[in-house]
Amino acid sequence: MNILTFDVEEWWHILNTDKVKPESRWMEYESRIHCNLDRILDLLEQNNQKATFFCLGWIADKHPDIIKAIHSRGHNIGVHSYSHSLIYQQDADGFRNDLNKSLQILENIIGEKVKIYRAPGFSLNSDCNWVFNELIEAGIEIDCSIFPGKRAHGGYKTFKKAEPVRIDYKGHMIKEFPINRIGFLHSEIIFSGGGYFRFIPYTIIKLLMMSSPYVMTYFHPRDFDPDQPIIDNLPLMRRFRHYYGLHTAFDKLRKYINDYNFIDIEAADNSINWDDTPIVKLV
Repeated sequence: MNILTFDVEEWWHILNTDKVKPESRWMEYESRIHCNLDRILDLLEQNNQKATFFCLGWIADKHPDIIKAIHSRGHNIGVHSYSHSLIYQQDADGFRNDLNKSLQILENIIGEKVKIYRAPGFSLNSDCNWVFNELIEAGIEIDCSIFPGKRAHGGYKTFKKAEPVRIDYKGHMIKEFPINRIGFLHSEIIFSGGGYFRFIPYTIIKLLMMSSPYVMTYFHPRDFDPDQPIIDNLPLMRRFRHYYGLHTAFDKLRKYINDYNFIDIEAADNSINWDDTPIVKLV
């Protein structure tokens, strides 16, 4: 099962840095979401591929035509928060307000319920299990926020399942599609999105795909934009991770989509007999 997803963000929506202007000044930046997303949508259409797009409420608020374009081409819409804030820096009230604001905007645009969620930066960790209660209360049926390992923006290091599971949070169930990981050279790595996809040679990605019965990809429009403005004064290693491989990334994505069959989260959900999936109990 290969699942294709994109997080719909602008080029400056990076996390945990003071080098980006606050939300109140985001409109001062050059927007590149239209040109970047148009290329992705055209590529998917050329290859008859469907994907799930996790959309920021802020993007939907400022550019509703973007959401309409994604939806009109038959792709899933998921929610990715409103202001792209790390979960572990929020309390329940702040998270709830952000989530509900995003859902209201997205649902008003597409005219249907949004039932899929992904946290900014996969920032859901073991200290934030209360989030599942908020998601369930908001009508979210599928979460895609768990990064089962160590990560700069958190990660859920104690979550051992890198496969679709049901999460039981205090007696309430929600479906979870975590990021996949795979053993490679005596360690476990992620290869299916973001900087990992740009950094790892495609020949290695093909080898890893052969050993991966479950793949959850995650890309951003900025991952394929070599002409995006450079954020000043980023630390050297972060600058490398953020901008490495941009010139060749879109051709790499084109090859990836040509070489493998992908489905969106809705199709993946419908293909699974959830009664047979593991249950992970969280408190």
